[in-house]
Amino acid sequence: MKDIAFILPSLAGVSIFVLIPFVDVLRRSVVNVTGSRFVFLDNYMAVFKNAAFRLAFSNTLRFMLICIPILMALSLLIAVFLNSGFGALAGYLKSAYLVPMAVPVASVVLIWRLLFHQSGYFSGALHALGLPGQNWMSSGYAFWVLVFSYVWKNLGYNIVLWMAGLTSIPDTLYEAARADGAGPFQCFRFITMPHLLPTLYTITVLAFLNSFKVFREAYLVAGDYPHESMYLLQHLFNNWFRELSLDKMAAAAVVVALMILALILFLQRSWDRED
Repeated sequence: MKDIAFILPSLAGVSIFVLIPFVDVLRRSVVNVTGSRFVFLDNYMAVFKNAAFRLAFSNTLRFMLICIPILMALSLLIAVFLNSGFGALAGYLKSAYLVPMAVPVASVVLIWRLLFHQSGYFSGALHALGLPGQNWMSSGYAFWVLVFSYVWKNLGYNIVLWMAGLTSIPDTLYEAARADGAGPFQCFRFITMPHLLPTLYTITVLAFLNSFKVFREAYLVAGDYPHESMYLLQHLFNNWFRELSLDKMAAAAVVVALMILALILFLQRSWDRED
């Protein structure tokens, strides 16, 4: 009973702010907008037939499939490089990589405007070269600007997580492997990566969840309807909420929640199998 008493405050908070609202979302996903009529799967069918949802879903999936591998590979390479013998300098470099996380969103948006809009520095450089300048945020480059922003902002945090995993590996394992004639690649493959699997799982999940948080910068720079290449699910939800399309928004939220849950469970099972 004492253990239950300790859990009750947290359980009450989770129930009030997470479980009960999600149950209400489930209810709204199978009723009409006013909640007066049961429509079963009609809302889900409307969502999947909606061109804006298909565009936003494909863009979000493309964004994750491109950004997460780039972020994980780049952060791992930098972490291994920093861990290879920089000593005190590594601490300063880690702090430097964490600076983007401390930069307020408003400042990031200002940087975007200075760099990528019609009168930005990149457009000015193109004009100086005799090439036509353009508003990068209103062209096909907008998606890659968003990719760059995500990697830039999350790179330092992942480097710190990788380095925490690297420092937990005993040096004696590397010494024994080198004594047996193993090279750097063999040490990395058979010692470093197996010991980094728990860290890899954590970083993968965090990178996946953080990929849904790029909406703030994109929204502040490009508004409700940005270039179609960077129109993400968050834009769609924001527009549906503004239009009070609660039925479609609830159905889409359930679909996205199930997708996230399925991917996390798949990752967990994959890592458990590796263990």
